[in-house]
Amino acid sequence: MWPRLWQNIRIVLVVAIALAAIRLAYILYERRTETVKQARAVPALNPDYYVIPKKLYPYDLKTAKQLTRQPVWVKVGYSITYYPYDESQRRSDFSHAAGLLLPIEKLNIKDVGTDSTPGAPGQRQVMAIFEDNGKSYGFPVGSLKDGNYTLYSDDMLFIQDPHELYRHWPGDVWQAVDRHEVKLGMSELQVGFALGLGIPQDRGAPGNRVLRYPDGGAPLLVTYVNGRVASVTAGR
Repeated sequence: MWPRLWQNIRIVLVVAIALAAIRLAYILYERRTETVKQARAVPALNPDYYVIPKKLYPYDLKTAKQLTRQPVWVKVGYSITYYPYDESQRRSDFSHAAGLLLPIEKLNIKDVGTDSTPGAPGQRQVMAIFEDNGKSYGFPVGSLKDGNYTLYSDDMLFIQDPHELYRHWPGDVWQAVDRHEVKLGMSELQVGFALGLGIPQDRGAPGNRVLRYPDGGAPLLVTYVNGRVASVTAGR
């Protein structure tokens, strides 16, 4: 009797363990399937998020002169005014603006110095000087007041070629950027590189809104849906 009883108990235990193993395997399978579904549902991170441009972190005139050591590229086109610069007097003609720097315009800064600030006797402008067609021009990259420098060149200029920083962009996108054109499907950042400063026209969140680009006198209205250009129309 006892041997048969123990045999029945062993059988029951084996069956119970087998059922538990099957249930555990099913639970693990379900969890793995759900994890795969969630992974597929989450969109891939934008490669642009991984681009970290180098900065110079200038804090005085000497460190600001690091701008002369390599070419620079304008971050936000049509937002920076530049002025004629008199080499002999080392003065900028602030009364006659020469123009606006273009989107992703490449510049070779040859010097950085200070100049008077119109209407502010106690303050001086920190000016970056460059040449174009044999003429000298300057644009502000900071200010000096009471011996304290405020420099914002890192927010204005790339010190690396944007073509290299964003080399993961498709070739046709870079062609449009270099021609200062917009293509359907471009991102806000790509359009900013092509057209420069964009002004929101509604209260939509980034990625789903309308921006107006002055575009050097030929304004465009660009509508974004899910972070991409959905339509482009001429603005006023």
